[in-house]
Amino acid sequence: MKQSNIYSLALGIAGISLLAALFFLSQGNQANAGPLLILFFTTLAIGVRGTKTFKAFSYTIWIFTAVTASMFYPQYFTSIGDFQLKLMIVPLLQIIMFGMGSQMSFEDFTGVIKMPKGVFIGVGAHYVIMPLVAFGIAHIFSFPPEIAAGIILIGTVPSGLASNVMSYLAHANLALAVTIGAISTLISPFVTPLLMQWLGGQYIQVDFWHMMLDILNMIILPIVAGFIFNLFSKNEASQKSKFIQLIGYFIVILLTNLVYIKSSGSDINGFLSAIGKSLFWFYILPMITAIVLRKLVKGDDQWMGRVLSMISMVGIAVIITIITAAGRDSLLKVGLLLIITSLLHNLAGYILGYGVSWVAGMPEKDRRTVAFEVGMQNGGLASGLALQMGKIATVGLAPAIFGPLMNVTGSALASWWRSRPPAEDTLSDINKN
Repeated sequence: MKQSNIYSLALGIAGISLLAALFFLSQGNQANAGPLLILFFTTLAIGVRGTKTFKAFSYTIWIFTAVTASMFYPQYFTSIGDFQLKLMIVPLLQIIMFGMGSQMSFEDFTGVIKMPKGVFIGVGAHYVIMPLVAFGIAHIFSFPPEIAAGIILIGTVPSGLASNVMSYLAHANLALAVTIGAISTLISPFVTPLLMQWLGGQYIQVDFWHMMLDILNMIILPIVAGFIFNLFSKNEASQKSKFIQLIGYFIVILLTNLVYIKSSGSDINGFLSAIGKSLFWFYILPMITAIVLRKLVKGDDQWMGRVLSMISMVGIAVIITIITAAGRDSLLKVGLLLIITSLLHNLAGYILGYGVSWVAGMPEKDRRTVAFEVGMQNGGLASGLALQMGKIATVGLAPAIFGPLMNVTGSALASWWRSRPPAEDTLSDINKN
């Protein structure tokens, strides 16, 4: 059978499965509707791969497949024997952040010097618009306190990992997108706890230092490990540059463990033990691994990126699935309203981000970039923080919903903009001809 026929068959099965599922749901027969909805999303994810327009949505549909399965059969996604699957969230997030860091270098931060206006507006708009919109939504719709705190939490985290991809697809300024994302992530250990304490503190108790430590451990240290891996795997930097960067990364690890002392009240022995573990996992091990792999794998610099990209995609899907299963009962109570408000939050980020950059007189490519960087959040970090609070089934719900939604809206917006190249690109093409 030709590949095109397989895609067509999959779409046909998807259509039939959806109609059958809707019939059983109308009859109140959820036992039969569940497997049919899972079959619908599975075959739809396969079928859209054969269409140029909707191919980019395949991964997001797979996430909906997993979420549907966890809603109908949560018992399979909460534990395996005595092992609680939610314990996988933080390690998976750290692997994803390591993957992000391993594909970056110090050069990604030069955009601050080259494009200071765009970076300032992008980062500033992100940390002003999304938290305030989230607070407004939580207040207006009168969600239960912990659900409301989750909405505010997703509004206070740095920009999402997918925003760079969307900027690339939309003919936006990719260099600006990378820099805004990197800067918003690097300052998140300070900004996110501060905003969460200020806006979310009235809904739940927020420990500033503990949240800062969680962000440093889940985001910053894995990214530092990725930087070190990149530094030694590519081996392109001068010895002087390597030395300066390694000193900087050591200082980051040292500061993280000083925060640990402040957060836990540990003594000097606890500090020395913690910094020893951090140096091994996030400093020495990435260095050794990079050197060994560079000698074993010669000539192929892309394989690590492909592997980590796949792990990141699977990891995000697993995190969302686990959170959905854990919060299924709460989600059934506020699910539809939470979906609507998450959509409002996401779309407000795109619109206001674009609007602020338009008022600031930025070119079209930069406006598109700021729109994505403001509207797309790091749901994985928000989920990890909810887990560390011990409230994954309530505070973690908004991040679990926001993640898939922003991928759908972001892909749609990127596709629409892709068919409408910025005026500056069009003029450039004309001048070349």
